[in-house]
Amino acid sequence: MIGITALVPAEVIYSCGESALDLNNFVPNSKLEPEDKLCAWTAIWRELVLRGEVRIDKLVVVAGGDCYNALVEGEKIELAGKPTHYFTYPFDGNIEVMKEQLEALAEFLGGFSSEAFDEVAELKKLALEVHEMRCNGEVGAEQGFLIEVSGSDLMGSLEKYRSALEAVEEKEVDYEYRVALLGIPPIYPDFHAFLQELGLHVVFDEMPFEFIRHSGKSIREVARSYASYTFAGHIKHRLRFLESQLRRHHVDAIIHFQQFACHHKLEDRLLRDYLNNKLGYPYITIEADLPSATPQQARLRLEAFAERLREVW
Repeated sequence: MIGITALVPAEVIYSCGESALDLNNFVPNSKLEPEDKLCAWTAIWRELVLRGEVRIDKLVVVAGGDCYNALVEGEKIELAGKPTHYFTYPFDGNIEVMKEQLEALAEFLGGFSSEAFDEVAELKKLALEVHEMRCNGEVGAEQGFLIEVSGSDLMGSLEKYRSALEAVEEKEVDYEYRVALLGIPPIYPDFHAFLQELGLHVVFDEMPFEFIRHSGKSIREVARSYASYTFAGHIKHRLRFLESQLRRHHVDAIIHFQQFACHHKLEDRLLRDYLNNKLGYPYITIEADLPSATPQQARLRLEAFAERLREVW
């Protein structure tokens, strides 16, 4: 089992005969309150691994291009004796550099030993179909989010992920407004359900959508795809991508979810200036720290945001 600290191409991991486990997916339902923390996400998965509550054989740390807090937390796990590899996205999106990173990752994992590229690509295609159902109001945001956020590691098993995809049932969703949830996935496990209660249907989860839109049936195709991972490059590419996706998903409003002590928090002003001030989308920022049910203060702010949308629309 290969632990990953952020988006690492699962196509390579599974094609090396291993299974991926996104450590972040254990955080929202954790009750841990680590004393030594900057970011709750990275501190909690670090403690879960060091305590043996989440068992992995090797660790792949995204050391450049997404979560920078993970670098030091990964070093602590490596110093405790866990074989660790540091994976870096090219900031300029260079496909050849991306391919070199993928090849180095495969070498760390022992080399290619299976033909999982095609199967992973097929599963992500099915996940994109669930995404479209969600956009059409045929799948609830909570269920759609689970499928998409699990695209990072495919639930640790291709068979398990396929079963989850096959279990998705079409159900008409009642809502008032179509919302984009930007930034990192919420650390509050009830967040999507609460928004649905307010009549806010999340049709676009920015980072989880990234997890399922990247794929490929060869090492070069995977390199070409992941080289455009927006969180790893210049913010201007992310802004252009978001503009196109907001229009394609017919979004009415934006919620930017940010995490205390995350460097992505510094991008809030850039996102607001472009998406709210220039493009005119109603916009609210929600900041979190530790995992819990959505706090009352955040609930009140979101309720007021929903009321404001009713006045605008």
